[in-house]
Amino acid sequence: VLVGPPVAVPAQEAQPLAESATHLEVAPRPSPRPVVYDFRLLDLDATAPGADDDLRSLAFTVLDTETTGLEPAGGDTVVAVGAVRVDRGRVREDDVLDRLVDPGRPIPAAATAIHGITDEMVAGRSRLPTVMVDLARFASDTVLVGHDLAFDLAFLRPRETEAGTSLPYRVLDVLLLSAVLHPADGESHALDALARRYGIPVLGRHTALGDALVTAEILVRMIDQLAAQGITTYGQAVEAASATRLARESARRF
Repeated sequence: VLVGPPVAVPAQEAQPLAESATHLEVAPRPSPRPVVYDFRLLDLDATAPGADDDLRSLAFTVLDTETTGLEPAGGDTVVAVGAVRVDRGRVREDDVLDRLVDPGRPIPAAATAIHGITDEMVAGRSRLPTVMVDLARFASDTVLVGHDLAFDLAFLRPRETEAGTSLPYRVLDVLLLSAVLHPADGESHALDALARRYGIPVLGRHTALGDALVTAEILVRMIDQLAAQGITTYGQAVEAASATRLARESARRF
């Protein structure tokens, strides 16, 4: 994220992370993006089909993107997509999608300073609609998950018609789930803070796949915590997330 199943992905699709390996060990850089986006973009529906599905039995696709900036309506777009499958509580590091994307425009230096992706790295790569077809296939029949997922969807949902495909309609946001589990004022729900809270090593921060992998590990731990609070189904998780102060404040703000 810029501040970020069972179709087997060919091994070559994991190359972009290797390309950016020179900055995997760099200490986390400050994020220019707000932590909370417009959660209405998630279109959370606690009564949707599959609401009674047990969280521990579901398959998830955990997604993250890197972008040229913060304003999809102002022409910013995606430069990288990373996703990993989570099946029955297991993060499938062998089942990932990792793609650089040609944004069709220069990448601002301020964005490159965050995620390390340059114009040269994306030259000749697939455009976003093509990558979205691969992502939709990868995520088929799963619940789509991210940290501040509404930010990512603000870039992806408007391109579905152009891509001729649709991403999963069932979604969860670990930022909102963090607000369910840690509702006290002053608690940070930022990705780095969540990783520290759960003791998860952070590698590849501000790479799409790196952030997706961290988010997936957080999700697995959260599902157990949610169950301890009696939140065991997809519908219950959506209902609890929608009732958080973060979600209510977002609804008023936007």
